[in-house]
This record gives sequence, C-alpha cells and structure tokens, in this order.
Amino acid sequence: MENNKGGCLSSFFKKAKPYIAMISLQFGYAGMNVITKVSLNGGMSHYVLVVYRHAFATLAIAPFALVLERKLRPKMTFMMFLQIFVLGLLGPVIDQNFYYAGLKFTSPTFSCAMSNMLPAMTFVMAVLCRMEKVHIKKLRCQAKVVGTIVTVAGAMLMTLYKGHVINLVWSNNSTHINSTSNVSQTNEASDKDWVKGSILLIGATFAWASFFILQAITMRKYTAPLSLTTLVCFMGTLQSIAVTLVMEHKPSAWAIGFDMNLLAAAYAGIVSSSLAYYVQGLVMEKRGPVFVTAFSPLMMIIVAIMGSFILSEKIYLGGVLGAVLIVAGLYSVLWGKYKEYQEKEIEGNAIIEPVKGVVINDIEMQTSEVAIGVPMQIVAKEVPKA
Repeated sequence: MENNKGGCLSSFFKKAKPYIAMISLQFGYAGMNVITKVSLNGGMSHYVLVVYRHAFATLAIAPFALVLERKLRPKMTFMMFLQIFVLGLLGPVIDQNFYYAGLKFTSPTFSCAMSNMLPAMTFVMAVLCRMEKVHIKKLRCQAKVVGTIVTVAGAMLMTLYKGHVINLVWSNNSTHINSTSNVSQTNEASDKDWVKGSILLIGATFAWASFFILQAITMRKYTAPLSLTTLVCFMGTLQSIAVTLVMEHKPSAWAIGFDMNLLAAAYAGIVSSSLAYYVQGLVMEKRGPVFVTAFSPLMMIIVAIMGSFILSEKIYLGGVLGAVLIVAGLYSVLWGKYKEYQEKEIEGNAIIEPVKGVVINDIEMQTSEVAIGVPMQIVAKEVPKA
C-alpha cells in the first residue's frame, strides 16, 4: 500500500511539474510588472532598464551553463549563431523595449491583458510555419480559429474603447476631486498615450510570439537549454547596449544606485529573463509553445489585484470587456489544443498495438519457417541416397 501511494504521488508530481512551473512564473511576471511600473514612473529609461536586466540575467545563468553543460553543449554553427542573434533581437530588444514603453503609457493590468493575445498569435504563426495543422471540418480546429478571432477582437476593443472607470472597494477615490478643465485636458493626453501604448504592446506581443516559435525550432538542434539561455541573454545585452547608445544621449540615464531601479533590473533579469527563458524552454520541449503561453490570464488577475492595492491603478470598462473576450478566446484555443492532444494520444496507442502484433507474428512465422524448413532440406537430401 505504501509503495502504491508513493508511486501515485510521484506520478502526480511528475504530471503536475509543468503546471507548477508555469503558475510560479506568472507570479514572477506579475511582480516584475508592478516593480517595473514604479521604476519607469520614477524616470528610469526603459532602454537602460533592458540593458541592465539582461546583464543581470547573463551573470545569473552563465555559471550554471558553464558547469552543468560543459560536456553537453553542441558545436556552434553559423546558422545556429544567426538563430541566437535573432532570438536576442526578438526577445530582449524588440519585445521588452516595446513592452516597457507600452507599460509606461498604460498600466500593468492593461499590459498583462493585452499580452493574453500571445497564445492566439503563437497559434497563427505555428500554422504559417507548419508546426500546427488546421482541419477546418473538425470541431477542435474550429475552436482554435474562432478563439483566435475573438482574442484579436478583445485586443482591438481594449485599444479603441476605454469607457468609464470602475471603482473598486479598496480603490482610492481622492483623484476624482480635480476641476473639470484639468480632467478634460489630462483625459485627452492620456487617450493619445493609451492608443500609442496599445500599439506598442501589440508589437511586443507579436515579437514575443515570434520568439517562442524560433526558440522551439532552435531547441531541436541546440540541446543545451542553460547555454542557449545564456547566449540569448548575452546577445540581447550587446544589442540593447547598441540601441540605447543610439536612443539615449544623456550619460546620466545610465546612473543607477541602491534604489527601485536596481531592484527592477535585478528582479526582471534573474526571475523574468534567466529563470523564465530556461523554464519555458524545458516545458516547451515537452508540451509545445501553446501550452507555455496558456497561463497568461493568471498573471493579469494577479497584477490587477496588486496594481489596485499598490499603485491605486484605475481599471476601465473597456479594459474589462476586452479582457473577458481575450480570456474567452484564449481558452477556446486551448480547448481545441487539448482535444488535439487527446486525439494524438489515442491514435498513437492505436498504432503502437498493431505494430507490436505484426512484429511478433513476423518473428513467429520466421521461427516456424526455420523449424519446418530444416527437416525438409534434410529429407530432400536423404531421399536420393535411398
């Protein structure tokens, strides 16, 4: 009985490990969003933040890669270097600079809600790259297509419609005691920033989806995940330095002390870059890119609660409606993906059993032929002698 219980617990833990890993990452991402928002509001340049973030990420993960994958690291080819270069460009440079800029113009909750487009974008790219097949007559494929359309519609609603402020029980309502003229002026400016931030966040999500697809392709040949994470973070650091030197001309922008800016860079680098890239790569290798992107709605909920408490963040009706559509579309895609996974498992089991039977029958036939053939040859040789 104890052995059975131990076996059940170990098998349960083995199945639950991908879920535990991805849920833990969402808490890490949620903390990064809130801390980064505070740092950006304090005046830190998002270009400089990206540089420091990936410098911390490289320093955190490189020792483990050097020690643990010393004998496992594949040889570097030109094509592999090119893929790592593009990964560094897509993730650390384009995605994070766009995301931080969008976060500065909007809010943490809105940014996380917009990031829920990621599974739908990943699915579309996977279809274009022939990593996913669409049989439109099947219900699971219809669910994935409809879910993708609904997700895009939710993102468009969040971008184009802001709506009224939803006052939560714990929200601070003191900000509403301003004059009407000041409110109208700030609303016009914030509306422009909101649209600009939305466009930047969509671009960041597109780059992040492209990163996932290319990472899945790269890991098929480069089978050392720690080394790959180190190289991507290091390449992203170099590329971010080049971008920052072009975009930021003030030397004072690079100044950093023992304050919130240092905490934001270190936390984002260690948790949201080095650990996240490594864990996502491991889970993606077993479950695929769509599974990895399936947990983003959890981050949105965590950030909404943290943002309303810590930052007194305003939540708008358009954001809530758009987020509901995005989550509904997301889980429509995931339901179709889950049904596809079940069908593959059933087909795999159905194919393996007949193949095993054929092999056994072939072996039995060969042994029976040998057993029968030997006496026949002996008889054939002995008959002429008689």
